[in-house]
Amino acid sequence: MNWITNAVLPKIKAFVKSNDVPDTLWVKCKPCGQMIFHKEFEAAHNTCQACGYHAPLAPKARFDMLFDAGSWEAIELAKTSDDPLKFKDTKKYTDRLKDTRGKLGEDDAIAVGAGKIEGLDVVIAAFDFRFMGGSMGRAVGNAILVAAEEAVARGAALITVPSTGGARMQEGILSLMQLPRTIIATDKLAEAGLPYIVLLAHPTTGGVTASFAMLGDVQIAEPGAIIGFAGRRVIEETVREKLPEDFQTAEYLEDHGMVDAVVPRHEQRTKIGQIISLLTHKPRVSAAQ
Repeated sequence: MNWITNAVLPKIKAFVKSNDVPDTLWVKCKPCGQMIFHKEFEAAHNTCQACGYHAPLAPKARFDMLFDAGSWEAIELAKTSDDPLKFKDTKKYTDRLKDTRGKLGEDDAIAVGAGKIEGLDVVIAAFDFRFMGGSMGRAVGNAILVAAEEAVARGAALITVPSTGGARMQEGILSLMQLPRTIIATDKLAEAGLPYIVLLAHPTTGGVTASFAMLGDVQIAEPGAIIGFAGRRVIEETVREKLPEDFQTAEYLEDHGMVDAVVPRHEQRTKIGQIISLLTHKPRVSAAQ
């Protein structure tokens, strides 16, 4: 049967398969199963118009969405040395980094940009969940410090957009050291009297939640985002109680005073512009103006 498997079947599959319709033409919404035309999905900033699900958004796409058109520039981040602990689980850490960088074309799980939102100076540090679950190692900690220092130098507001599983286990104690380092970064904003806003994206968990992600002057979250430290199952096993179905969602945290507002993506730039204007006493310039 080898000749059928090796020779006949590949030819049949090649004949039947149509190259006229690319695999990326449609996107299937994970929660509701709705098929969405890819261009419409991108135009809606990776949100499902049927159920409102907010899918992961790459940093560059988020910068394009939040900053005024043509106003932002990327802030260069210094590279850190790879694999300081020579870590290996089922795979070498260096191999994981190499594979992920090759797929995404990014150095690590965060990017920093500076520009304007409704005419107001802003620096944004946005996570990329596709890069090892947006985990925070030394590169991410350094980026948060750079973003804070850049904001202070520009007299700008700082916005962080975490989307992460927490600290990066492959960097061990060095990843945990980023928790106090990022808190120091937020202190720089407070000392300079500049606004610090956190935009919580799905998911925001672990050491990031335990550090800079919950220290904003204003805490905004995207609809449906899961936000917390430990996972639901771990908490239930610890307290031996059944938790509410919406536990740890952005809406639950808003109802319980942990989040100031839940804002969908198409409203975020306007809402953030309003907040920065109020905190800095500077007039904003909306797109309509």
